[in-house]
Amino acid sequence: MTTVQETPTEAPASLEFWWNAGLTWERYLADEITEHRNLWEGVYRKSGTLEWAVEEFERMGRRWNLIAIAEDWCGDASNLVPIFARLAEASPLIDLRIVKRDEHPELMDLYLTNGSRSIPVVVIMDEAFQPVGRWGPRPAELQEFVITEKRAGERPASEIYKDARRWYARDRGETTLREVLAIMAEAV
Repeated sequence: MTTVQETPTEAPASLEFWWNAGLTWERYLADEITEHRNLWEGVYRKSGTLEWAVEEFERMGRRWNLIAIAEDWCGDASNLVPIFARLAEASPLIDLRIVKRDEHPELMDLYLTNGSRSIPVVVIMDEAFQPVGRWGPRPAELQEFVITEKRAGERPASEIYKDARRWYARDRGETTLREVLAIMAEAV
């Protein structure tokens, strides 16, 4: 199972519209995060961008625009969006905007995961705001684990999510960045 799915063929007339509706990381952090602020800030503080990832992105020699569809209450978003924020800070070739899922369901509905509004989803666009791929809502390995555990029905969701948080803490965004790099590499 993979969390990387095809980009919809019926993208909005211009993803640039959603880009312009999006928030910068700084604004999102300052004005929009009302739940679990300490978690968001903690992940951001602890997630130094991996130099190898910045080098790989820059080796491609292209500008990339990323739209992260997220909400502040989402544990997966709080563990992943700060990673993308650090990446955008570290590379002049990557820009990030965050669009709130619940305020923009028409965008979210273009990027469903198995029919669900699972977040975060990152829409990967080139410099002309043309979609080249999407990523989310979790790294493939973790997504498979969560789905398998939920289907088994032997543990409460709260226990499964504790394991997911431990996975994120160990991984520190490395798997996520490798998966996004793979999507971008296919578009180059």
